[in-house]
Amino acid sequence: MKRTKKERQALLKSTIEATPFITDEELAEKFRVSVQTIRLDRLELSIPELRERIKNVAQQQLDTVKALPLEEVIGEIIDLQLDEAAISILDIKSEHVFSRTKIARGHHLFAQANSLAVAIINDELALTSKANIRFTRQVKEGERVVAKAKVNRIEGYRTTVEVTSYVEKEAVFSGQFIMFRSTGEGREGSAT
Repeated sequence: MKRTKKERQALLKSTIEATPFITDEELAEKFRVSVQTIRLDRLELSIPELRERIKNVAQQQLDTVKALPLEEVIGEIIDLQLDEAAISILDIKSEHVFSRTKIARGHHLFAQANSLAVAIINDELALTSKANIRFTRQVKEGERVVAKAKVNRIEGYRTTVEVTSYVEKEAVFSGQFIMFRSTGEGREGSAT
């Protein structure tokens, strides 16, 4: 059964409110209409495009990154609780892939995870002391990588951060980062 424009727009609005990081392509598939129809509906409803929605959510939810300038983080941070957890999104584009295979270069996935591990540290200085990483599947151009970081332990000047990156719900990268911080004033000996 085909929905009326009014019904579709009401559902579109509630869907975007519930999942603000959904793409126009995903919405078009969900509602069985063209991407152009979704874009026109968004314009009529004054719903910004995905990039603006990400920025708006990020501004509402972020602690202030201390260890590096926000523009130096690889990907867009959408959630940050210093010394606890963080999430970033990286859309894999042509500049991130090998031209012949369209497979993402590993250093981009590592950079996203590593910069998120730096950003999560509640200190003016954070450096990667050691990283144990694993790639679990190739990532292709056009895919969205969501990296989720969690602080597992803070002991003096060392913080252990676990990062797992996903495409859809499939893990594509995981890493444990031992971070050096300039002060030993974190949640001493804590584990979450």
